[in-house]
Amino acid sequence: MPVMPPDQRPPRSPDARIPAKGIGASLAALPKKGPPPVHLWNPPYCGEIDIRIARDGTWFHDGTPIGRAPLVRLFSSILKREGDRYYLVTPVEKLGIQVDDAPFLVVDFAQEGTGPGQRLTFTTSTEDVVMAGPDHAIRVAQNAETGEPAPYLLIRGGMEALIDRKTFYRLVDLGMQEDVDGTPWFGVWSADVFFPMIPSADLP
Repeated sequence: MPVMPPDQRPPRSPDARIPAKGIGASLAALPKKGPPPVHLWNPPYCGEIDIRIARDGTWFHDGTPIGRAPLVRLFSSILKREGDRYYLVTPVEKLGIQVDDAPFLVVDFAQEGTGPGQRLTFTTSTEDVVMAGPDHAIRVAQNAETGEPAPYLLIRGGMEALIDRKTFYRLVDLGMQEDVDGTPWFGVWSADVFFPMIPSADLP
């Protein structure tokens, strides 16, 4: 997803210049059981924070990669999407961040069963575990810059994960052809849902 041009972003508030570790500290007192109830939080917008998620899933703060994996996992658990923008939210603040493409990255999957009833369970670099199915669709777009396929999996709250190349190649190995509205497509099954990836006529 393209980064919003600076002149179209909401104005930056001085209150938003909070170090990344400050957000983590504000969440330390939350209950440890289960994921944070981000969908229940509607705090006021406090401005922008210099955090960016690169296309390869790397998180940056003030231009420097965040090297602490537990902190990245914590931040990823409080991500929220509103329209085309992404925020880190706590019960008391909402801070805009930049996302170069998708906010998550799929790095592996496990297969159980075969055919339409098979189940494909994906793992992201931030340890989200999601089974593709009716509520977690796989889609394949085309990279505007390279023309290559860009596969995504819906994770939660309207937010997707880019499926990394090695995982996508494994996924393609499980593909088969099915008719979709009278047109043959190549795709994969998971949890009784067929996810078309490319028209069969376009296969090499």
